[in-house]
Order: sequence, then structure tokens, then C-alpha cells
Amino acid sequence: MALAPQTTFAPVGDILAHQILPRLRLAAKLPLRITCIGTARYVGTDEADSFDRSVFLGDRPSLENATSFAAVSVRRGGIGVRQDKTLRFHPRFAVIQDNDQNLVLAGEIRAGIILWQQPVASDGEARRIVTEASRLRGLAFAASGRGEQRAARNHRHQAGLLEARLVDPFWREAAADLLRLPQAA
Repeated sequence: MALAPQTTFAPVGDILAHQILPRLRLAAKLPLRITCIGTARYVGTDEADSFDRSVFLGDRPSLENATSFAAVSVRRGGIGVRQDKTLRFHPRFAVIQDNDQNLVLAGEIRAGIILWQQPVASDGEARRIVTEASRLRGLAFAASGRGEQRAARNHRHQAGLLEARLVDPFWREAAADLLRLPQAA
């Protein structure tokens, strides 16, 4: 009598390689840190006196939690520098980073909504984006040197939009999958 081969158990090496190690890698990258990047200025000053500022919003245990938390924080409004009541903050980008400070997901803030940017699909696309963002930052530097602060800020903003797509390779697939879901839009 011949016994049928046992197919209900996976080899230990497969379990380790495909289930345990990916979970350990993910756990090492958590929690995710949510930050808003924008411009700040004191009450009574004009736009030329504004400056760039980052505001920490919080940490979350997963990408889904982080995007939801960021969306609620932005929609609710009132993101700002709490220590100084005379300082007004205008958020421009929401950024999610992992524990190693790698970019997980980023998006532009418009009218209280985060427009998450689609991550690059390949390293080649990432190189093209870095080249274009560098060109825009060069234009911003030149505009700033000529005293054209508004043009400089616009060039930096456009470069930031491109750089928001430079998601770390570890997170690209998860971020792209999340953005395909209807509630992430």
C-alpha cells in the first residue's frame, strides 16, 4: 500500500521566507510617522515673510491607519504650531514616513483634502523624477536670487509634488494598492 504524499504542510523554509521574514521586516519599519509640510507666517505679515515649516501630527501602526488619520487631521483643520498663537500655518503636503524615515506615501493638500500621489512604478521612473525635480529646484534657486519669491516657492512646490512620488521601494506596492481602493481617493 502506497501512501499519498503529504501536501497539507509547507516546508519550514517556505514559511520562513514567505510569511515570517516579511512580517518581521514590516514590524521593524513601524510605527509610521505623519507630518504636514507647509508655510508659516506671523499674523500681520505678508506672504513674502512666510517660511517653510513641518508639523508633526502623530504615529500610527499601519499604512491604512496613517492615511485615515492624516485625512481626518487635514479635513478637521487647525493644523498649526501650537506653541505660538501668532503663527499661522498653511499645510501644503501630508507625508507618511516609516521608522527609518523612508517615504511611504505623500500627497498635496488642497481645500482640506489630501491628493495622495501615485508612487513611481520603477527605479527608472524614479531617476527621471529626480532629474526633473532637481531642474525645478535649480529654477527656484535662480528665481530666489532675482528676488522672485513667489516664483521660487511655486518651483519648489512643483518639485515637491514630483518628489512625493519617490516612495521607498519597500512600500511602493502597498502604497499603490492602497490608492487603488475607492476610500483612499
